Amino acid sequence: MTRSPETPLELTFLGSGNAFAGDRYWSSFVLNRRYLFDAPPTLLPHLNKLRIPTLDIAAVFVTHFHADHFFGLPFLFLDYEHLSNRTEDLVIVAPPGAEEIVESASHLGFPGLTRGSGRYWRIYQEARNGGEGVAVDLPYRAVSVEQASTTSLDCFGYRVEVGGRVVAYTGDTVMCDGVQELAKGADAVVLDCSCWGETCEHHMSFEELRRFRKEVPLSTTFVLTHLDVGEPPAVDMEGMIVAEDFATIRF
Repeated sequence: MTRSPETPLELTFLGSGNAFAGDRYWSSFVLNRRYLFDAPPTLLPHLNKLRIPTLDIAAVFVTHFHADHFFGLPFLFLDYEHLSNRTEDLVIVAPPGAEEIVESASHLGFPGLTRGSGRYWRIYQEARNGGEGVAVDLPYRAVSVEQASTTSLDCFGYRVEVGGRVVAYTGDTVMCDGVQELAKGADAVVLDCSCWGETCEHHMSFEELRRFRKEVPLSTTFVLTHLDVGEPPAVDMEGMIVAEDFATIRF
């Protein structure tokens, strides 16, 4: 019996830095040039740089409501309203309260920027811990994670399935049960790595992820993002990749 080829997975990084950015842009990636994970302020110019048409984005997954993760959405909506004239609905998966938060931010930034002016609709799906759904044609499961600095802020990671293959994304988090759940059985997991040292007060550190790497089978590739300022240390572990701005990683 001939084994069918695996469905390709392509992760294109619009940026790979943490909130302070420094010598990297804010972290975000596009899966298979169709599904956007987090939307930093530099979203539009970076999609253009990578020649990913804004109309190709079918769904957006927002992990939490810090500016480096969703302030690009008003600019995306502006493009849809005045440049690309979107007509297909856009699905946005995000923490509870997403519609009010995102639409209010969009109106504050660009008064009168309405929900698609009737040509398309922005369809909000609120993430819940363990909640499953389908964003256009992409099955997903949301998993709660913990950001120590903002205990009142809902933070989620996501597991999505493309042709039987699984990509997981932690968003911003400390090491917690949610991270382990996200990584379990995934083909690739994109992980917050905000500090190069031993510990990181509000996020995960490189040394924590080195230890975690030893606990997870090598069939799961680690991709580190949301990186600290400065050059990363040498990554000498199999199955661990450091994301770079504008780089594409294929599995």
